Amino acid sequence: MSSPPVAPPGWSRWLVPPAALAVHLSIGQAYAWSVFKPPLESALHLSGTQSALPFQLAIVMLGLSAAFGGTLVERNGPRWAMTVALVCFSTGFLISALGAETKQYWLIVLGYGFVGGIGLGIGYISPVSTLIKWFPDRPGMATGIAIMGFGGGALIASPWSAQMLSSFGGDNDGIALAFLVHGLSYAVFMTLGVLLIRVPRSEKPVADAPSAFEGVQVPANTAIRTPQFWFLWVVLCTNVTAGIGILEKAAPMITDFFADSSTPVTVSAAAGFVALLSAANMAGRIGWSSTSDLVGRKNIYRLYLGVGALMYLLITLFGDSSKPLFILCALVILSFYGGGFATVPAYLKDLFGTYQVGAIHGRLLTAWSLAGVLGPLIVNWIADHQKDAGKHGSDLYTLSFGIMIGLLVVGFVANELIRPVNTRHHIPAPREAVDVERQQPA
Repeated sequence: MSSPPVAPPGWSRWLVPPAALAVHLSIGQAYAWSVFKPPLESALHLSGTQSALPFQLAIVMLGLSAAFGGTLVERNGPRWAMTVALVCFSTGFLISALGAETKQYWLIVLGYGFVGGIGLGIGYISPVSTLIKWFPDRPGMATGIAIMGFGGGALIASPWSAQMLSSFGGDNDGIALAFLVHGLSYAVFMTLGVLLIRVPRSEKPVADAPSAFEGVQVPANTAIRTPQFWFLWVVLCTNVTAGIGILEKAAPMITDFFADSSTPVTVSAAAGFVALLSAANMAGRIGWSSTSDLVGRKNIYRLYLGVGALMYLLITLFGDSSKPLFILCALVILSFYGGGFATVPAYLKDLFGTYQVGAIHGRLLTAWSLAGVLGPLIVNWIADHQKDAGKHGSDLYTLSFGIMIGLLVVGFVANELIRPVNTRHHIPAPREAVDVERQQPA
C-alpha cells in the first residue's frame, strides 16, 4: 500500500474511472443524510439543527482531512488513500450504529461526522490527481466521471436507506441496523476500487494526447499564496453553500413548502425528491464538467453562479405556488452544485498544472468545510427561529434563500477576478515527472 501501483503495458485508462466510481459512489452516501434526519429527531428527541450536526461535521472533516492529507495522497498514491478512506468511512458507520443502539447521540456525531468525515475527505481526493494524469486531453470529463459518483451516491443510498428504515423501523434499533448494513456493504464495494486503481507508466499515457506535465506547473505551498487560489476558494465556498443548503434539508424542506397545499408531500415522495436531487447532482458533475472542456472553466462558473442566483430568486417568489417550478429550480441548483465540484480540479489544473494538483485540491476543499457548516446552519437555524416566531410553510425559508442569492453574487464577482498565475510562481521541471519515470521497469 505504500507505493502507487503502476499500470502494466497495455493497461486501458478507461479502467481507472470505474475504480474511482467504486469509492465515490460509496462515500456519496453523505448526500442521503436528510433521510435519517426525521427518524433521528423522533427517536432521540433532536431539533433540526441538532440532527444536522453529524452531516455538518462530516463535511468539515472532509475539507480538513483533504487539506492535511493531500500531500500524503500525492506521496503514497491512490491505493493507499482509498484504503484509508475505506477503513474510516466504514468504521464511522459501525460507531454510529453503536451510538443509535445505545441512544448516545455523541457517538453518532463522532462516528459519522468525525471518523467517517476523514474517510470522506481522503476518499474524495484519492483518484483526482491520477485521473488528470491519465486524461490530460480531457481533464474536466475525467474528474467529472469520478466525482459524478459522489453526487450520485445518494441516488442509491436514499431509497435504500428509506427502505431499510421502513423494514427495520424508525426507532433507535432500526436506525442502528441500517447504519450497520451501510458500513459493511460499503466496505465490500470500496474494496473493488482499491484493487483496480493504477497510476500511468509515463507522463504521456496516450500517444496523441498532450503531456500531463506540460504548461504551467506550480507547487502546492506556492499555490496557496496566490490570489487565484483564494478567489477560487471563495467561488467554491459560495457555490457549495448555496447547493448544500437545499440538499441537507431536502426532504423536510419540500414537505414544509407544500404542507398547506391541497396535495401535501408524503414521506416517500420527499425521499423521492432527495433521489431526484441526487440524480441532478450526478448529471451535473459529468455534464457540466465535460462542457467546461469546450467553453472554459470561467464561463461555466459564470453559469453556475449567475443562473443559480436566478433559480433561488424564482423559488423564493413563486416556489410555494408550483411544485414543478420548485422541483425544476432545485434540480438546476443541484446540477450546478455538482458541476462546480467536478469542474474545480480541472480549473486548478488550468491555473497551477498537474504537479501536486491533488494537494492543491485538498487545500481548496477547506472551502467545502466552511460551506458544510454555513449552508445547513443558515437554513436550519433560520427555519427553527422562524418556526418559533409562528411562521410556517415557505416563510420558514425566505430569509435564508435571500442570503444564498447574495452569496452566489459574491462568488460570481470572485470568479471574474481570477487571472492566469504570474510566471514567477512557475517551476521549470516538475520533480514528479522524474519520480514517475523512476517507477518504470528497466
